[in-house]
Amino acid sequence: MNTGTIKEFSFHSTALDETLNLYIYVPSNYTPMMNYPLIIAADGKDYIQLGRISSVMDHLIEDGDIDGAIIVAVPYKSVQDRRDKYLPKGIKHPAYLQFLKHELLPYMHENYCLSDDADDRTLIGDSQAATVSLLGALAFPDTFGHVIMHSPFVDEDVLAIVQNATDGMAVKMYHAVGKGETEVHTTDHKIKDFLTPNRTLHTLLVEKGFDTFYKELDGDHSWKTWQPDLKQAFIKNFNEL
Repeated sequence: MNTGTIKEFSFHSTALDETLNLYIYVPSNYTPMMNYPLIIAADGKDYIQLGRISSVMDHLIEDGDIDGAIIVAVPYKSVQDRRDKYLPKGIKHPAYLQFLKHELLPYMHENYCLSDDADDRTLIGDSQAATVSLLGALAFPDTFGHVIMHSPFVDEDVLAIVQNATDGMAVKMYHAVGKGETEVHTTDHKIKDFLTPNRTLHTLLVEKGFDTFYKELDGDHSWKTWQPDLKQAFIKNFNEL
């Protein structure tokens, strides 16, 4: 099987006032004669190491399920850095969204052959990374047309943003959560129910008229649950939604 390549590089963000180490996956069939969909993964290093996202993409291309995509993976530096960027009240959250749209996206277009259609741009994440992916698409629905979220962190702030969304109905969503996520040990040393808030989020998305696919997985709040679902998530994201 032909495999794509992953390279690591440093990217300085003016919006965030910091340098980030990013990873880019380029499929083996990449050619400048085509324009490719783009996936931006928050929790980027986790998607590479635990989600094995490049292997999933390689197999989907090999099997003819999708034509190919370019992935840019954006890691977090620490637990606190993750909260600061991914959660609605995080001190770096607005800057992170600006980084996505006004810095990272233009860089990717300058260096790779990408589609200009928002429907060919996907934000993907797990847990808090799923939250920021959802919020990024709602903030810029004309820029990011798809969201894949596994077990997003959902609180009143997140629900309020969804409730107040007025122009994001074109965003297509893949939303999955584990049935066993009723007592999740979080990084702030608390135990939280993720399943119930995710069900509430799904109900709200449906009420608001979003194009959303929802499923409950057998499993808990971990990559053991999410990783096997990436294949279906990508197939639906590129072919069915």
